[in-house]
Amino acid sequence: MTQKMHREIYELKNDVMELGNLALAMLEDSMKALVKQDVELARITEKKKHNIRKLDTDIEANALRIIALHQPMATDLRTLATILKLITYLTRLGRYGKDIASIVEEISNKPYPASFVNLKHMWEHVNTLVTDALKAFKNSDIKYIKGFKERDDEVDEMRWSIFRECITYMIEDPKLITICAHFMMIARYLERCGDHACKIAEKVHYMVTGEHIEIS
Repeated sequence: MTQKMHREIYELKNDVMELGNLALAMLEDSMKALVKQDVELARITEKKKHNIRKLDTDIEANALRIIALHQPMATDLRTLATILKLITYLTRLGRYGKDIASIVEEISNKPYPASFVNLKHMWEHVNTLVTDALKAFKNSDIKYIKGFKERDDEVDEMRWSIFRECITYMIEDPKLITICAHFMMIARYLERCGDHACKIAEKVHYMVTGEHIEIS
């Protein structure tokens, strides 16, 4: 019975990684669509929200089934509890990818102000946060989440830097108000993605050690 449960938990972790990789891919593709002003890629990305929803629902159902059938304890129970938390954070990451993609069509064929360079730089930082949080979960290894608070603080500062820069552009040229408002919103989305990566890291730390920590 224990071997069967461990096999099912292992398979469930793989499902969570599939969800995480899909959410990360949606964010990646939405940012690519933004960079290239690729409306078609943005539309394809938006449609993947249905895949996110299905994976979320299926993983939750399977996790609850394992708990009900096997009554796991200690690390096994913590792993399942972590999974039930992680799928919420990962689903939200995917939704932010969808939200960014939905902006692309509205601002396509418009010249981007220089603040866009900082937005891309911010995404690179967020991408590594999410990637490392997923590695920590996959390998049950907290070394990947070392320094997360400082890294998240950098992302927060980038968000406010973009905000201030966009305000300056909007004051100097009212024609940039719409696009800068969208950039400010995207920066906010990316900041929230960084926060979710920190929440994932907190739960993974608990899964591995049994100790709660607060990163963000």
